[in-house]
Amino acid sequence: MTASAPLAGLRVVELSSFVASPLGGMTLARLGADVIRVDPVGGGPDRNRWPVAPGGESLYWAGLNQGKRSLTVDLRSPEGRALVAELVVGGGAGGGVVLTNARPRPGLSYEDLRARRPDVIYARLLGRRDGSTAVDYTVNAACGFPMLTGPEGTEDPVNHVLPAWDVATGLYLAIGLLAAERARARTGEGQRLEVALGDVALATAGQLGHLAEAQLSPKPRGRLGNQIYGDFGRDFATADGVRVMVVVLTARHWRDLVRVTGIGDALGEPAVAGLDAGGERYAHRETLTQLLGPWFAARDYDEVAATLGATSVLWSRYHTFSELAQDGALAENPLMGKVSQPGIGSYLAPGSPLVFDGEQI
Repeated sequence: MTASAPLAGLRVVELSSFVASPLGGMTLARLGADVIRVDPVGGGPDRNRWPVAPGGESLYWAGLNQGKRSLTVDLRSPEGRALVAELVVGGGAGGGVVLTNARPRPGLSYEDLRARRPDVIYARLLGRRDGSTAVDYTVNAACGFPMLTGPEGTEDPVNHVLPAWDVATGLYLAIGLLAAERARARTGEGQRLEVALGDVALATAGQLGHLAEAQLSPKPRGRLGNQIYGDFGRDFATADGVRVMVVVLTARHWRDLVRVTGIGDALGEPAVAGLDAGGERYAHRETLTQLLGPWFAARDYDEVAATLGATSVLWSRYHTFSELAQDGALAENPLMGKVSQPGIGSYLAPGSPLVFDGEQI
């Protein structure tokens, strides 16, 4: 990382494991912070978590700790804790920053560190605000989303593969830590920051209107499978068996889709105009599916891609991870770069999605 990196000069001591807090630390490291991950001797509880490389090394661990320095310490011993505390309170003006999801240990609590360095910033991930434990899987179960996920008519909860709350919480941790660091630069004062995984999930449900809708609507929202809520969007199969996701969110999208598929003849102009509003498209989604389905089913993917690609319609082919990994275009993507990891070998890994003045960080 060059001296011109946005967070050059910031040093973060990270005592963490699993997804959210390591992701927060990696986000900072990608932007130029010197992030030192501290683990117990032999590695943390996530050291061997799947997915793993053919030789058994954790791809998960490698992916969430790129750009950091690594230190293993016997945190059960006073000497080990003292060494880590020295790392925290040192580091000059950019030091004194902790990112953790670990329980406080003697000598490494916020109070202990603050006594030695009053401007310390201590960012801690909690499961729930009351201090009780939680992980993405349990938070997701509690926040309502699995009861809306899955095919229509399904009664049982359906989880999803993406640890969305871990990802969002990791980014909240990074943002909160940077806000605290900016406040310290203005005032000279440090502070303790806490972010609860459960709060992030609940806040997201509220911000997206799910909670207010449940309070105010007399009818609960049902499951929609691969359809989107409040407008027209769903998957279709092409003649050669490829599935594509098609989404309409504006009147322009709608008019372009009508034009290239020719369904305007069946609908008539008054009906087409009446469906310029998203709510109306949603209300008539089954009719639209019946009209559009045959158009996709009669064409190979290449024709569908060429036709939709020339319009404003939002669409994409469904891909597997294997298809993405084996696509030669992946190596040409400026987000990706070749890394060499001991025990794993050479493979493509992403950098930060943030691009400053055209430069990939």
